[in-house]
Amino acid sequence: MEVIKVSARSRSTAVAGAIAGVIRDEGYAEVQAIGASAVNQAVKAVAIARGYLQEDGIAIVSIPVFVEVDIQGLERTAVKIVVWSVDHSVLPGQLLALFEAEEAAQGEAEAQDEGAPTAGD
Repeated sequence: MEVIKVSARSRSTAVAGAIAGVIRDEGYAEVQAIGASAVNQAVKAVAIARGYLQEDGIAIVSIPVFVEVDIQGLERTAVKIVVWSVDHSVLPGQLLALFEAEEAAQGEAEAQDEGAPTAGD
């Protein structure tokens, strides 16, 4: 399996799409970043991917770990975020409550959007 590498200039939504695609296909993904800005983009991408996958009924969990990587002969410390899909039944009740509240808020926002006047009204 190939590691999804994230830089400071990576678009978090694009990385999220890659994470979601790998999770759908394989159920497991690894995201790697070096440097604070890259790690920030990677963390945002995992959060966005969670939303993408939640729409398909897929729950994910992640664990960040430090790894040493060789970049052009130099050893660097990277953050690797290991992400995998899990059955909803193994998630703690607090997380399930958070997801339900998030879905309810999203449903309310969609209902308000349906009632809002359009530009042509």
